Order: sequence, then structure tokens, then C-alpha cells
Amino acid sequence: MEPVGGPRAKKGILERLDNGEVVVGDGSFLLTLEKRGFVKAGLWTPEAVVEHPSAVRQLHTEFLRAGADVLQTFTFSATEDNMESKWEDVNAAACDLAREVADGGNALVAGGLCQTSLYKYHKDKTRIKALFRRQLEVFARKNVDFLIAEYFEHVEEAVWAVDVLREAGKPVAVTMCIGPEGDMHDVTPGECAVKLAQAGADIIGVNCRFGPQTSLQTMKLMKEGLGDSGLQAHLMVQCLGFHTPDCGKGGFVDLPEYPFGLEPRVATRWDIQKYAREAYNLGVRYIGGCCGFEPYHIRAIAEELAPERGFLPPASDKHGSWGSGLNMHTKPWIRARARREYWENLLPASGRPFCPSLSKPDA
Repeated sequence: MEPVGGPRAKKGILERLDNGEVVVGDGSFLLTLEKRGFVKAGLWTPEAVVEHPSAVRQLHTEFLRAGADVLQTFTFSATEDNMESKWEDVNAAACDLAREVADGGNALVAGGLCQTSLYKYHKDKTRIKALFRRQLEVFARKNVDFLIAEYFEHVEEAVWAVDVLREAGKPVAVTMCIGPEGDMHDVTPGECAVKLAQAGADIIGVNCRFGPQTSLQTMKLMKEGLGDSGLQAHLMVQCLGFHTPDCGKGGFVDLPEYPFGLEPRVATRWDIQKYAREAYNLGVRYIGGCCGFEPYHIRAIAEELAPERGFLPPASDKHGSWGSGLNMHTKPWIRARARREYWENLLPASGRPFCPSLSKPDA
């Protein structure tokens, strides 16, 4: 199978999902741009779209080339309460950058917003909805293709976000940053999915906070909840690019390595191929990543699901399937690694003999 040569006919997100197509999401922005020197840890706000647009454009381009069908606007935490007077310019610039890159391929642009800092302390529904609505006004003016409410710890606030986003008349996706234990008010994943479907979300799932296997466990519970209630929605998963089997209910933010010592936990490309296949077998058709999910991870999704999609991404032109490019190596023991069985069964070492394999969460 050869990499696709040029743009294909652009279809909407629901048209693709209704047809049973695989939609590959994009990946990490905050942690990746922090490592590259364009985002400040702690604040985690996206001024880079205005201050360093070339850096954001480059990352969008890498995800597109790796096979992403959706480019999310880099608007995480870009609400007025977090960014004051800068919020509107940041949201507008983020939309323009995503559209500029998406139009060079077959990608859709998703306008994204996330949970607010107000909910935990005030739960002021009117004020929180007003913050969402102001972001939505920019997304509508910039004519994004669909909308994503992501990274919600509480289903109540996620429902409020869905209520607002539906006002634009565009498809709405919503993802929660929860694990199998449910949201921070102990609402189970299945109950969360039901509430979100009842609110009118078209696409439901999880993102961030947890690694591939834990996220898929949560998706299974969400799917079961929807099925038991006789409700339907498309399913979406965008997990971490890290292994986090030892984190608690709060996810990777409670691990002592967060955010500057997570590198030993990075998933291999082969781990992500397994994640993509298991997500597909579970019935999830929108599959991407979040923090720690680099462009090569997105390429791994696109390559694993190439038989279902019917094509490889452009970045596969420089990547031999399952290490096949190693056949050209001069050393025979490295040539012997040019096979799927080797990489599927490898148990990679961390190279850190005095470090534990698991940590104890701080919370």
C-alpha cells in the first residue's frame, strides 16, 4: 500500500463516522510545545498561537503528515477567565492556523474548549456557560468544521458545554478526562456517557489523564452504559502517550513524575498500533491522542488502520512497516529485527536500574 499522494474529497465528521470510516485525531500540543520552549508549564495556556505561530503551524503540519484527519485548534484553557484580554485574539489565531494547515490536506478543523477553573469553586452555571459561549462565538465566526468539549473531570460541567456548543448547529464531540472509576463526583463512565448522549452530543469518549489501556477500559464502560440505556453515539478516544497503570482516580497529574519526568513512560509506536487495533475492535472510530502523543504515534494509528482506511499517510513514505527498513542494515542481528513478531513481543528496558517500574500517586 502506497502513501496517499494528495488531498481527497473532504467530508464532514459525521458523514465519515456514519459511513463507518476511521477518523484519526491529532496529538499532544501542551506538553510537546512546552518541551520545545513555546508553552509555560503551570499556566498551560496557548499564547504560542500569537507569540510563536510558526511553532504551532509546524506541529499541526507534522500531525497532518502523520495521518491526522482532524486538527484541533490550540485553544486549551483559552477562556477569558484564564487569559483576560488576550483570549479572543488567541482563539482567532488558533482557528486560522489550524485552517491554514488543514486546507493543505483532507483534514477537518475542530474548535476545542475545556473545563473551566471556576467549576470546582463556584459552579456558577450561568457564568461558566457565558465563558463557553464567548469561545463558541469565535469558532462560529471562523467557521470551524465541528466542535469538541474536552478534558472535563465533572460530567455536569461537560453537559453545560454540550448545551452551549449545540447552539452553533455544528456536530459536537465531548470527551472526559476520567478513568474507570468515573468522574470526580463518582458518576460512573456509563452514566457519564448516558448524560452526554441525552444532552445531544454526537461523539462521546475520553481524552488525556490516562494511558492507552486504562482509557480503553473506560471506553468499554461508556459503550456498555450507552447500550444498556438504548442510546447511540459515535465513540472517541484520545489517550496519553504515556503508560500510567499506577495512577489513581486523578490520572497522571497525581504521579510524582508529572510533568517533567514522564519520558521513561512514553509509549512505543508498537504500543500505539496495539492501542489503535484494540480501540477499533471495541467499536471506537475516532482515535487519536493527547499529552505525550507525538506525530509518530499518530502515524502508528494511521498505519495500523491503513487496511480499513485504504491508504497510508504521507509520513509512511519514510517508515518501513514493522521495521522492514532494517533489512538494509549491515549488521545481521539488526536485520533480524525487520519483522513484526520481533517488535510485537519486545519488552523494552528503561535503562534505569535503580528506578522503580511503578510510582505511588501523591494524591
